[in-house]
Amino acid sequence: MTVQTQGVIGRLRMELSTLPDALQRVAEQILDDPAEAAQASIVDLAERAGTSTATITRFCRVLGFRGYAALRVALAAEIGRQEQARWVTDIDREIEPGDPLDRVLGVIASADSRAIQETAAGLDLDKVAQVADAIATAGRVELFGLGSSGTAAREMAFRLERIRIPVWYREDAHKALTNAALLGPGDVAIALSHGGRTREVIEMLAEAASQGALTVAVTSFERSPLGETADITLTTAVHETTFRVAALSALHSQLVALDLIYVAVAQRTYERTTEAFEVTARAVEAHRLRDQPVARRRRG
Repeated sequence: MTVQTQGVIGRLRMELSTLPDALQRVAEQILDDPAEAAQASIVDLAERAGTSTATITRFCRVLGFRGYAALRVALAAEIGRQEQARWVTDIDREIEPGDPLDRVLGVIASADSRAIQETAAGLDLDKVAQVADAIATAGRVELFGLGSSGTAAREMAFRLERIRIPVWYREDAHKALTNAALLGPGDVAIALSHGGRTREVIEMLAEAASQGALTVAVTSFERSPLGETADITLTTAVHETTFRVAALSALHSQLVALDLIYVAVAQRTYERTTEAFEVTARAVEAHRLRDQPVARRRRG
């Protein structure tokens, strides 16, 4: 596992329920007061969590850190970034039926902003580069996702099509599974699922893997069944609000991860991409209205 030096707090919040009991207690102590945890010794943290220093060390390694010192440095750095950016970390995410729209907008904007910030901080850029390299030279790219994740997958397919990447997205699960079976070495399969537990999506990615394609998972839970199936896993962060459960709130974070991949592919195929933009712009030019003065309506 690659060492995660950013996005520790968001990652712990997302993966808390998937950790073993002893490691959960450690994570809860850190989430309860990240600033205090960043200053605490390994003995202090172990006592507060009711566990041993060996468990703290194991906790650090599960997160991808070499030791407790590296975890403390990452926590301190993240807290400093949050304070510098003046993120609001204690905003109420509850929305009542009678709340005015200005408050609703503030809650939604804050939740989405924090999720995007944490997703950006937690993305492993080496993995993103590896995925972009593979897509740029792939014979075929398949995107898998259902529900809200399917919306993100469809958007990514549209973007890659615009720069002449051979890409497919099928909404029907059986068609998607059939397409996965047609992949092979040199191809890429990207599967999206917030929880990483959607059976059909896992089956699609597993089928692609069995055919030798490079498999990529975009999920909020690295150790989910989908994450364990993929060659490369990119994690996203989510902040729920009333009326927007995690699966619905994940869309913005997924698009951030996919947009980064898309731009990285465009960089690697710059000449082909530039030509594609010029060709497609000319193709639709006749369907765009020209700028004209707006005629004022007469008042009768």
